[in-house]
Amino acid sequence: MQRRGRIVRTLLSVYYAYMVEYRAELLLWVLSGTFPLILMGIWAQASESGLLTFQSEEFVRYFLAVFIVRQFTVVWVIWEFEREVLEGKLSAYLLQPIDPVWRHFFGHIAERFARLPFAFILIALFFWLYPQALWVPSPVGLGLGLAAIALAFSLRFLMQYTFALCAFWTERASAIEQFWFLFYLFLSGMIAPLEMFPDAVREAVLWTPFPYLIYFPASLLVGLPVDPWRGLFTMLGWGAFFFLVNRWLWRRGLRQYSGMGA
Repeated sequence: MQRRGRIVRTLLSVYYAYMVEYRAELLLWVLSGTFPLILMGIWAQASESGLLTFQSEEFVRYFLAVFIVRQFTVVWVIWEFEREVLEGKLSAYLLQPIDPVWRHFFGHIAERFARLPFAFILIALFFWLYPQALWVPSPVGLGLGLAAIALAFSLRFLMQYTFALCAFWTERASAIEQFWFLFYLFLSGMIAPLEMFPDAVREAVLWTPFPYLIYFPASLLVGLPVDPWRGLFTMLGWGAFFFLVNRWLWRRGLRQYSGMGA
């Protein structure tokens, strides 16, 4: 246990230092995640017609919560793993007594800590511009929201890492993620709250993993009526599915990688 603790601390400290070294680029990554804030203005303006179920302030709070969730759940492991396979760097990592996935996982975790100051500055600026949108989540909503954010990041990472393992068979595994991202963009709640969808469509979408990556954690933070237990168990179910697929692809992929002469 102590050995594992030292490994975790070492990986976190190394990757945190690496992320801070490129803090200028990190600021650009944070700014690239402000797309929900742009949509916030569009939907808030549309709500003034009185034809939507949400009020202007509700849209503002929801999309701010989406921005916060996105800061913690953005993942890019597929591009890193694809490059390692194509350039042969994975071979050196396989010789070390630690699964290569943990380097990517803790690299993502360290990046969260490095980007937090920039995110807090943007949130403070947002509340300065929109003081009427300031709200304090309930203790239960905050606790469930943080748990859902952690699960959403883990599920998103596991999904993308599973797609990344296709790099053992194709040089463009990232193309799978780009196709998958289209569904993620429209069904995750990033473009609009699921309350804007027809009831039948919303019920069908809730059985997919997409709403639980953004909409579900954001709804818990702002207090929208969602079923927390259904959400958490659905996330765990999809996580178990992708984990089994991931391990199967990993075992098959290592044999394929060795066959390529690595």
